[in-house]
Amino acid sequence: MQIHVEIFTVNKRFPLTISRGTTAQTNNIWVRISHAGIEGWGEACPFSIGSHQQSTELIQDALLGIAPDLAKFQPWQRQEIEQLLWEKNIPSGAIAALDMALYDWLGKQVGLPLWKIWGLNLAAIAPTSVTIGIGSPEAAQTRTQDWLEFTDVQVLKVKLGNPEGILADKKMLEAVRESAPELELYVDANGGWSLSDAVEMCKWLAEIGIKYVEQPLAKGKEADLLTLKQHSPLPIFADESCFTSRDIPRLVNYVDGINIKLMKSGGLTEAYRMVHTAKAMGLQVMFGCYSDSTLSNTAAAHLAPLADYLDLDSHLNLRDDPFSGASWQSGKVIPTDLPGLGVNI
Repeated sequence: MQIHVEIFTVNKRFPLTISRGTTAQTNNIWVRISHAGIEGWGEACPFSIGSHQQSTELIQDALLGIAPDLAKFQPWQRQEIEQLLWEKNIPSGAIAALDMALYDWLGKQVGLPLWKIWGLNLAAIAPTSVTIGIGSPEAAQTRTQDWLEFTDVQVLKVKLGNPEGILADKKMLEAVRESAPELELYVDANGGWSLSDAVEMCKWLAEIGIKYVEQPLAKGKEADLLTLKQHSPLPIFADESCFTSRDIPRLVNYVDGINIKLMKSGGLTEAYRMVHTAKAMGLQVMFGCYSDSTLSNTAAAHLAPLADYLDLDSHLNLRDDPFSGASWQSGKVIPTDLPGLGVNI
């Protein structure tokens, strides 16, 4: 099995601001594995959560370093490959790219898309929310109109946790609601609130009809989630606080759902485990993304029928996405019937 690693740059149409900063450009990594005349594709996207940082350079070095060890394997030896990657402490973004590529290879080998291999029902795919980043009320209204003019949006996810405080959050959210009164709204604070602010905001958000709140408290403040859950009339989802299935048992009494991202989990294999672990414990499931291109979001879309909520919109905000794959149909990201991931240049 041969591995090729290539960096590519993607630029956002509109820079995205969350509680931790602003992103306008990202250097992602395209991974290709080849065996028996078939090529499987995967993607790694850098991300950072507090002190946990996976840069493009870190992921690239890990992929290049592990490539000689992987040469002895064949693509269907996923269990052995996964064990090796864990033993070598490979970053989750690098594992995600390799795991995606292995599944893409498998689908192409047997001539089936992944959703058919898993026996999933595309009709069960929920609408994907599109994101409004932190900004002034006027900027938020403009961004909302941009989305409405760009495509047939059904759901908006509004980023809160403004460093200027929850009053600024309220004014911005009210501006978005005014611009799109008919759309369902979700809220993601990216850990930008204190416990007292989160309690106040959850009560207010429930009063104005928001569906749920995501990551209200910063990673590391999970103990405070129990207090928040006791006071919040809204479902609470964990994102930055939940990387893999091993995190779910300790969160089960503190949240109502988890946000799975392929870069955090380490790919489709672990994402599949997380879905069933969460549902066995009575939690809801969401799939999200970072600055992922169509390649990664198409991979996640193959598992989308298992999710209660979807936030796979990053590729829609790219000016120079090099890939084509899952289609956008009535506000939903739908994988194709092509073998494997169904992604092309």
